[in-house]
Amino acid sequence: MPGPPRRPFRRQGPPPPPKDKGWDPVAAWYDKLVGEDGSDYHKHVILPATLKLLDPKEGESVIDVCCGQGVLVRPLLETGIARFTGVDASPKLIEAAKSRHGNNPRVKLLTADACKPGAWADGSHDAATCLMAVHDVPDPVAMFRNVAQSLKPGGRAVMVFMHPCFRIPRQSHWGWDAEHKIQYRRLDRYGSQLDIPITTHPGRKSGELTMFHHRPLSDLLSALGQGGLGVVACEELYSHRRSQPGPRSRGEHRAAKEFPMFIALKALRLG
Repeated sequence: MPGPPRRPFRRQGPPPPPKDKGWDPVAAWYDKLVGEDGSDYHKHVILPATLKLLDPKEGESVIDVCCGQGVLVRPLLETGIARFTGVDASPKLIEAAKSRHGNNPRVKLLTADACKPGAWADGSHDAATCLMAVHDVPDPVAMFRNVAQSLKPGGRAVMVFMHPCFRIPRQSHWGWDAEHKIQYRRLDRYGSQLDIPITTHPGRKSGELTMFHHRPLSDLLSALGQGGLGVVACEELYSHRRSQPGPRSRGEHRAAKEFPMFIALKALRLG
């Protein structure tokens, strides 16, 4: 089954040099790919699951950590929240978000590294979100700590990211068993922490590198606790797409229902 429009897994190369501007080098490409309202997967899988788990209430304040170009702004404002704050390390993605929502008095957009202490983590928010970014940050404990510190006591956070048990760049693959007529998921590695460089702009001879940080699920759950967040709910999210009719369609449809693409976690601020 096809994957989500995140990072094309093209070639392996040396890790990119450390950057404090997040996805700035690929911001224009990523903004065009995802757009204002999100990709096909955002619209049909990621955003509905996020809103369901977050259950935003009228008058609440919500912060979106690693907000990118602001795909959550409109859906959250439509629920009646009083204040939306978006934080992202990429100035260019923040500018893209501001070009769409910057004139709304209920919206505040900030350029800041989610893994570093910042004034935005001020304990004033009722809820927090982090979509498709947990695997993009090098220090999940630091990010989770900042998410927790951005919340009021008992505040809730929802994080959605690529499922670490089934979606690992270059280490997980689809296969076809002709004898049993089933599509299966093959994993070459899982238990090791992996920093995997990914080349964007597929089709070009050269492209910018981003880094995918694979962490086993147990490490991520422990990092949440170390950061001051306790998981209270979990949903595994499956692809809504189905293949075209053909000799493999039945097996592919079954696989789409059995192997989740994303995982969504709801956590509460501890203490």
